Amino acid sequence: MDEVEWMHRHPKAEDLRIGLISWAGTYLTFEAYKNTVTANAKSLGRRQIWDLLVSNEQETQAVVRLKSLKGLYLLCEGDGSVCHGQPRTSHHGCFLLRFHRNGKWTLQCIISGRYLESDGEDVFCNSRVLSAYHMWTPRPALHVHVTLYSPIYRTYARADHGVGRVWVDAAVPCVEECGFLLHFQDGCYHLETSTHHFLSHVDRLVSKLSPQTAFHMQVRPRGLVALCDGEGGTLYPQGSHLLLGLGSSPTRGAEWFVLRHFPTWVSLRSKARKFISVVYGAEVRATSECLTPMCLFQFECDSESPTLQLRSNNGCYLAQRPHRAVMADGHPMESDSFFRVHWNCGKIILQSSNGRFLSIAPNGLLIANATIPGPNEELAIRFANRPFLVLRGRYGYVGSTSERDLIQCNMDQPDCIQLLPCRQGIYHFQAQGGSFWSITSFGTFRPWGKFALNFCVELQGSNLLTVLAPNGFYMRADRSGTLVADSEDITKECIWEF
Repeated sequence: MDEVEWMHRHPKAEDLRIGLISWAGTYLTFEAYKNTVTANAKSLGRRQIWDLLVSNEQETQAVVRLKSLKGLYLLCEGDGSVCHGQPRTSHHGCFLLRFHRNGKWTLQCIISGRYLESDGEDVFCNSRVLSAYHMWTPRPALHVHVTLYSPIYRTYARADHGVGRVWVDAAVPCVEECGFLLHFQDGCYHLETSTHHFLSHVDRLVSKLSPQTAFHMQVRPRGLVALCDGEGGTLYPQGSHLLLGLGSSPTRGAEWFVLRHFPTWVSLRSKARKFISVVYGAEVRATSECLTPMCLFQFECDSESPTLQLRSNNGCYLAQRPHRAVMADGHPMESDSFFRVHWNCGKIILQSSNGRFLSIAPNGLLIANATIPGPNEELAIRFANRPFLVLRGRYGYVGSTSERDLIQCNMDQPDCIQLLPCRQGIYHFQAQGGSFWSITSFGTFRPWGKFALNFCVELQGSNLLTVLAPNGFYMRADRSGTLVADSEDITKECIWEF
């Protein structure tokens, strides 16, 4: 079998998006009113997120365009004003992006030679003389639950809580230790592990966030980042075991990591409570009593389509083969590796491309045999690589604040929702302090409950889900910023990125 390349060859657009922070700490923002551009927002929301379109990249600079989620471009006009619209010429809206040693960016209009700047509110291009007012801090806009992939070593960072270190030695990011929460605070970043420890300047995991866990980030187009301490030290894999630590002499670009959204891995169990696993290289059977690495599958699903692909730990996809058997030897673009997914109370039913439903044969083989789905075709699904959820909706992250009694959905920094599995697809949501989520008669939530309630989680995409709350309604993000469960149908406000 060919060696598997786990790095995404074609990164998702959302993994490459950025926010730009001015010298005043405010974000570059596109306004719906008259297509104006300002810099008065204090947090990163949808109107502060930009696609960075690169046409020519070199070591210290690149030619770029900035495209908003509305589909319009950042444009510099002849009078120095900046607006939001469609380019009129091939160079209109093009900027020379320069990367500075302090991690800042400058954007110089290709046509006029003037620099993009802000006074803390308005944005304009007036000056050709570079100053501190022209400096912008890039902030990756992807979801905060991420992986760090080393393109040099072709491995992922992995927290080792037994020894309190981080190694860059994981070939496949299928375990929770490969996921990190990227906290942005006061212009610096903090890396939090799945057990809520932080990477520190002394190369060890510590229990509390502090100045010793703060790193400056160098950002490049295409999702490349490097983390440093601001005093000459840079994080990179060191030694034969690839310990992630601070040093001053990285070789061959070893300090650069690709930042990606943490992928979703799941386990599947049959009606007989046996795990589905890959055996003998490519056979797929429901015979395993215990959860092993070969029982894990990467959940890849396009939110625009009800089809699903399951990638096994051997690097190949489950695919239907002759005689209706399902094998773990499929390829990404192969039509037989796509299955239509049907949800039923937290369980899934998979339908192959020939219209038949996957079921378990008497000998344990997974086959596409059933014409009408029943209990034997239902598979229990459970998260395999994350003990908690971090939810982001249309207006921000789900979290709590001391200023409000109710859980909010417009936060810049999220809360972790600890997952306590109850039964198939059903979880108890636990707040960070150990109490449980409770629901009010209005469908709003508080994080101070004494009793565990049942929440039904259904995956709607590779990193998208919906939550059916204990009151029987879907949880959604309200424009007011309050999280509420009152939707009978799945709308855009009910879809959560995790």
